[in-house]
Order: sequence, then structure tokens, then C-alpha cells
Amino acid sequence: MPTQKLTNEIIAAAVEGYEAQKIRIDGKIAELRAMLPGGSPEAAAVPEAPARKRKISAAARRRMAIAQKKRWAAIKGVAVAEPAAPKEAPKPKRRLSKEGLARIVAATKKRWAAVRAAKAQPQKAAAKKMAKKKTVKKPAASPAVVQAAG
Repeated sequence: MPTQKLTNEIIAAAVEGYEAQKIRIDGKIAELRAMLPGGSPEAAAVPEAPARKRKISAAARRRMAIAQKKRWAAIKGVAVAEPAAPKEAPKPKRRLSKEGLARIVAATKKRWAAVRAAKAQPQKAAAKKMAKKKTVKKPAASPAVVQAAG
């Protein structure tokens, strides 16, 4: 029988699987404790969720790289030329004019009116059909049926 070599990926997957089982088992234990008189529903030790990895902007990565280069230069005793900062000022934030906002609001209202009208079309058609069905005359009963009933 061939022996399987345990790689880091296999070990990591096994750890994740066992932790999922542990969480499930802790939940079952908490349910059972809640059934006991005077028992608390909380688990004895609730594991914390793993922290999400934060995204770092390109500018922050650049500042970190510059700072690391300075630290290495200080350790090695070498002077580091500091890179020039960007000379262009950031563009001012664009603002929406009152006229532009009014046009957007009018267009939005027009679109919603069209949506409501399209939605009302099938309902009006159904109402017309129902009205026609209600106004349809029933055929008159034959005189023989009327005499037998009376």
C-alpha cells in the first residue's frame, strides 16, 4: 500500500475541516446545555472569526516601500535619495449644477412614470376582461322550464 506524503495544502485543509467540525460540535453542546435546567445556551469557548485581510492602497504601499528603503539604508549606512513627490495638485472635486440635477430628477420621474404605466397596462386589460364577462347576458330560460319551476 503506497504511503501518501502530507503536503502543506493537505495539512491546512485538514485543520480547516477539523475546526469546522469543532464549531459544529460546540453548537450541539450549547443546544444540549440549554436543555438542562439552569443551563446557559452559550458555548464554553466560542472561537473568533478570522480577521479579514485589509486592502492597502497603492499610495500606502509606496509610502511603506520608501520607509523600508530608509530603514535598510540606515542599517547599511548608505544614503538614499528620496523620490520626488508628485508635483500635480489633485483635481478639484466636480460638482453637479442645479440645472443638471433638475434634468436628472425630471428624467428619473419620467422613467418611473413609464414603468408604472407599463405595469398598469396588464391590470387594465384584465379589468376590461372581467367587466366584459360580468356584462355577458345569460340565455333566457325556455318557457317549459319557467312553467315547471312556477
